[in-house]
Amino acid sequence: MKVRPADGSWYRYQIVTIALSAVMAFWLAAAGAADEEVAIPGIVNGVQRVTMMVDSYFYQPKHLVVRAGVPVEIILVSQTILTPHNFVLKEPDAGMSINQEIGAGETVKVSFTPTKPGLLTFYCDRRLLFFKSHREKGMEGTLKVE
Repeated sequence: MKVRPADGSWYRYQIVTIALSAVMAFWLAAAGAADEEVAIPGIVNGVQRVTMMVDSYFYQPKHLVVRAGVPVEIILVSQTILTPHNFVLKEPDAGMSINQEIGAGETVKVSFTPTKPGLLTFYCDRRLLFFKSHREKGMEGTLKVE
């Protein structure tokens, strides 16, 4: 027969262990889902729309597929409490230069029309002092234009 401490520390240990396991499972599931390519499902009122979650050093989904010549609207929803991010998509050959700030906890919309097929990269270029930029920490994704 096991004897547990009377001060409740064993129960706190169990609760913390369960909570950490749940957080880790969620993080692993989100990381796996973020790598999947997501085709914007359809055109509604002439626009391709998608909602993208923005969190600590990642976008989800981070791989989008859109059609050339059809307007795109990306709704960026920040899940962070303190850290601001941005959405940068600079492709001069495709006629795009987007740099949209996303404050912590804010929702913003980015609209553009891709003009030609190709693989474009979007990213967050925020940086705190001398630390690595968010992009260097993996906060980037791709936009495949078909």
